Amino acid sequence: MISVVIPIGATAKRLIPTLASLVPGAAAGVVREVLLVDSAGSADVAEIADAAGCEYLPGFADRGASLREGAAAARASWLLFLEPSGLLQEGWAREVRNFTDQAERIGATEQRAATFRLALDGFGVTPRLREASAMMRQAITGRPRPEQGLLLHRRLYDALGGHMPGPQASRRLMARVGRKRLMLLRSQILLPEDA
Repeated sequence: MISVVIPIGATAKRLIPTLASLVPGAAAGVVREVLLVDSAGSADVAEIADAAGCEYLPGFADRGASLREGAAAARASWLLFLEPSGLLQEGWAREVRNFTDQAERIGATEQRAATFRLALDGFGVTPRLREASAMMRQAITGRPRPEQGLLLHRRLYDALGGHMPGPQASRRLMARVGRKRLMLLRSQILLPEDA
């Protein structure tokens, strides 16, 4: 159903919990495959991919090119781009299935994309204030943080030109998706407080 593309940069220390959060989606038949695109060429990432049953792709130094490579290698019609430190929270698989089913049912695969609600890991007021600030920014600009993930159909991805070269490739793709096409799912993605 969906291909999950995760670009790996200099560190993969938070990758294992991210992959663990995808297990409910794989068990429910929502996740068809997970592609780890490794721009650092780390032996650790290759070992993790092998142990977790993911596909390992050596990536490019350019982030945009790596994301484009992951999308090109994906076999599912729906693409989910995630950061290696994002933990999808309970219920995400059911909501993703509902979103993709509805988009296909009403013929809106080229008009709709989705992202997850932001949650920051940590105790106290500071993470909650940063979450509120991010939600306010998204309400005003219509642009979530790229770290919140992006779910879209391959046809929409191709129509938008995919990821362009450069370190801000995810942010620029999110901007091209635009406010009118992007739906905020109820499910959260938990990011480290320093994200």
